[in-house]
Amino acid sequence: MSTVLNYRSNMIVELMRMPAEEHDEAWLKDALQQAVLLELATLPPYLCGLWSIEDPDRDGDVSETIREIIFDEMSHMGLVCNMLTTIGGTPRLADAALVPKYPGALPGGVRPELCVSLTGLSKEALDMYSQIERPDDPVVEDAEVHTSIGAFYTHILEAFRKQPQLIKGTKQITRNMSSHGKGNDVVALTSLADVEAAITIIKEQGEGTAASPENPFPGQPGELAHFYSFREIFHGKKLIQVSSDPQRFDFQGADIPMPRTSRMGTVPSGGWEQGGVPVSSEVRVPLDSFNQHYSSMLRFLEKAWQADQSSTPTPTQLLSKAVGEMRQLEEPARKLMQLPLPGSSGMTFGPEFRYVEAVE
Repeated sequence: MSTVLNYRSNMIVELMRMPAEEHDEAWLKDALQQAVLLELATLPPYLCGLWSIEDPDRDGDVSETIREIIFDEMSHMGLVCNMLTTIGGTPRLADAALVPKYPGALPGGVRPELCVSLTGLSKEALDMYSQIERPDDPVVEDAEVHTSIGAFYTHILEAFRKQPQLIKGTKQITRNMSSHGKGNDVVALTSLADVEAAITIIKEQGEGTAASPENPFPGQPGELAHFYSFREIFHGKKLIQVSSDPQRFDFQGADIPMPRTSRMGTVPSGGWEQGGVPVSSEVRVPLDSFNQHYSSMLRFLEKAWQADQSSTPTPTQLLSKAVGEMRQLEEPARKLMQLPLPGSSGMTFGPEFRYVEAVE
């Protein structure tokens, strides 16, 4: 089941349609693999938005908000990888057939009406980010919603609750991320209570709760869930409780000015060159460097959750290597955003987040 279904574009929808009595170990492994890819899929668009912010706004409130969300998403992916390995599975990330493609749908058929693309920060990009994180029942801006990320995690949690004996605590990696003031710690998941806590963090940091837009697990006091943080920047106003109705929230607070950004164009399907955009040698160097570091990061992440504590290098060392590769992404990305696209559009290149095989 796992080998075949991992390649289906609507796999999450298929998994959620299966009767609850069929949510067995194989179902749970497939669902968690899709969850890993779903968490990975959010990082490239958010990173493009962050890196497009220019000086002196790189240290401003908008940058800080997006940076905090990215750290959260990184820790979410780590927690989901631990969920998969605690039941004997192995996360797959270093595979060109599985790595999320842009522009395109989110993995597994979540939010099928949404096309996720790689582009610079703008009102349109912020709307896309918030649609990724949109809860089924937001406390503001009611809208019809299809399969959401939160609904998918609810199914996963129900499957864990029915089969707590699957949790063995194998190949768990931990990483202290809150020491940086951002993100959650990646912790070992050795019991049902651990899994329940991890899924609650993932759901409520992204969507908030049914009663409040606040992030119940903030890195900073007053931090909102991701959906509402993105909507604040989109509206250019802080979200506040309406004085005449304490149960109502609206974007009526202080102004949030949009930062200055590079005008990164939207990466075409398959990358710039495959999309018909001429790529000069000046562009080729940072483009190739970025894709190589990104691919190396994915390989180190995959190996980290394959290894055990007796391995050399250890899982922790492999994870540190992955983090090191991720830190190498910003420089070529920002370089690309200074290189104009051919023609007179005034837009620039940007990173492709394209997986390439390791050079032997």
